[in-house]
Amino acid sequence: MVAALYRRYRPETFQELIGQAQVTDPLRTALRTDRVGHAYLFSGPRGCGKTTSARILARCLNCVEGPTDTPCGKCPSCVELSRGGGGSLDVVEIDAASHNGVDDARDLRERAVFAPARDRYKIFILDEAHMVTPQGFNALLKIVEEPPEHVKFIFATTEPEKVIGTIRSRTHHYPFRLVPPAQLLEYVAQLCASEGIGVEPGVLPLVVRAGGGSVRDTLSLLDQLIAGSEGPTISYERAVALLGYTHDALLDAVIGALAARDAPATFAAVDRVVQTGQDPRRFVEDLLERLRDLLIVAASPSGAASLLRGVPQDQLDAMAKQASVLGSAALSSAADAVNAALTEMVGATSPRLQLELLVARLLVGLGAERAASVPPQPVAEESPPAAEEPRPQEAVPVVEEAPVGGRLETPGLRRPSDGRLETTPARSLAPPTAEQLRDSWPEILGVLERTRKTAWIVAERAQVRAFDGDVLALGFPTQGDIDAFKPQSEHLRAAIQEVVGVRVKFTAKAESAVTSQVPVVEEAPAGGRGPTPPRAAGSETPAASAPRPASPDEPPPDPAGWDVAPIPDSDPAPPIPVVEEPAGGGRLETTPPTPVVEEPAGGGRLETTPTSPVVEEAPEAGRLETPGLRRPSDGRLETTPTPSSGHRPEYGEAVVRGLLGARFIGEHPIEPPSEPGPA
Repeated sequence: MVAALYRRYRPETFQELIGQAQVTDPLRTALRTDRVGHAYLFSGPRGCGKTTSARILARCLNCVEGPTDTPCGKCPSCVELSRGGGGSLDVVEIDAASHNGVDDARDLRERAVFAPARDRYKIFILDEAHMVTPQGFNALLKIVEEPPEHVKFIFATTEPEKVIGTIRSRTHHYPFRLVPPAQLLEYVAQLCASEGIGVEPGVLPLVVRAGGGSVRDTLSLLDQLIAGSEGPTISYERAVALLGYTHDALLDAVIGALAARDAPATFAAVDRVVQTGQDPRRFVEDLLERLRDLLIVAASPSGAASLLRGVPQDQLDAMAKQASVLGSAALSSAADAVNAALTEMVGATSPRLQLELLVARLLVGLGAERAASVPPQPVAEESPPAAEEPRPQEAVPVVEEAPVGGRLETPGLRRPSDGRLETTPARSLAPPTAEQLRDSWPEILGVLERTRKTAWIVAERAQVRAFDGDVLALGFPTQGDIDAFKPQSEHLRAAIQEVVGVRVKFTAKAESAVTSQVPVVEEAPAGGRGPTPPRAAGSETPAASAPRPASPDEPPPDPAGWDVAPIPDSDPAPPIPVVEEPAGGGRLETTPPTPVVEEPAGGGRLETTPTSPVVEEAPEAGRLETPGLRRPSDGRLETTPTPSSGHRPEYGEAVVRGLLGARFIGEHPIEPPSEPGPA
């Protein structure tokens, strides 16, 4: 029967302990200067050397040449505390997991009173100290705080926060850490050489990765591989199968298929992962690890060997080719997608489905990155190209030989120094019309739906109204649609350029917006009232030609990233009603007519007939009875804006004024009541 590797190669001095310089250096200094404390607390992950360091410290304290930082290894104390020793009576190791109560603490207190049997100190090592109950710690508190001169305490734990504060404050706390991979890789290589065991390339990095920085776990896995190998060499196949990692050949196949956008090969590799019984989550972890290695190779081609220790040179060369094909940007995006999928796979009911969806996303993402990174290539022709079917709205450049001493007549041609004619991209000879844009609008929306879903949702509500030069006029149902379209306009512009080959500017108009006009009331000619003659469609009035004031609710234009020009109104402004005053001082009426309620002769219900609204002439005091009318100094009646009263006048008001000849209460002056006379 052979002892385990971690027992056969347990360090016996602080010099042999690897990866814990932050602990060994201060302890050796304290031993050399004779400044050793009475209680120590060693904490850290499992298998990193806490209990081993406690034994080494005990050897240093009880060595006949001590206290010293280097035990002699020959005295009885050093021999008894060595790898093959049976232990010393003056060094007591207690498993705190099974001795954690008040009675155990009382027993330890009684044993600590007695002097050591042979050595200089009586040392108590409490392993897994976090298992001691608070009552047990409180029972130990007095002796840990003021122990006898010959007593030393060493607590070892993986969870120092569970040790009560009163104990921690009375100890020297030294935190242990996991061993770095490079240092651990070198250590296991030396062990294999000492044991006479050969390993194939790539085996030791897998062992170190599986050990996770714990020396004891790493040596246990290496011991398992040695025991399971039929010959004196540990094969890579056996290590991959035993440790459960993905084979490098399978990872290379997946990366190569993703780089080539070979979907069948990629999904075939995923099927091999599932059919071999491998955990899909472990495969995703290995894929993320490989993408990290490729990023390192892409970032530092010459220093990749020193950063990826233990990786064979042929594997580094293969990864360099893969990194050059994919590029750093695509590798970074793929790593982000794999990392997100790894998080989503925690507790997933169907890991295979998650893996296949991840592969599909990687194929799409890598293809998009690759297409975006390929620059356009110029087209060069030695002689005139064959006649092709011209695309709609796109001019086909024609290459002709220029006459001697003349210039090239075809736009988009240039003659380099070697005399060969080449073509450059030429603009369309004839810009599209508004009708052609309307016909192409479904195709434009289809392109926009594929490229930008949010822009497509907004642009779907737009209608092509006009196209003049490079300005495209669009109509939207509401102003809110225009506000939502502004940040998405660049995507619609790109879609239009892709379909019709023209880069446009936009103007937008809300179809539901109503432009208010201020009516002008003119004085009627003498002789009665008459309808206002209609104005010509193209005529203008001062009110119509004046600039329209901006609505206070309308947000200011934001031209950043969006070419905006005002849309001219396609329909002429409606005629402005004119109110004429009759000569005889009667009522003024306006056109177009508005409904007035009249009472039938025979009695019955009231019906509305289209008549003109009634404007009453002001009394002698000069006040107009109709709100919004005033009489300037020249005698002509005009309208003035009526202050908003919270509602707009309804036709019922006209009934009250015109039919009944009445006024509202607020319009009558209130006279004070007359005082009563004497009785």
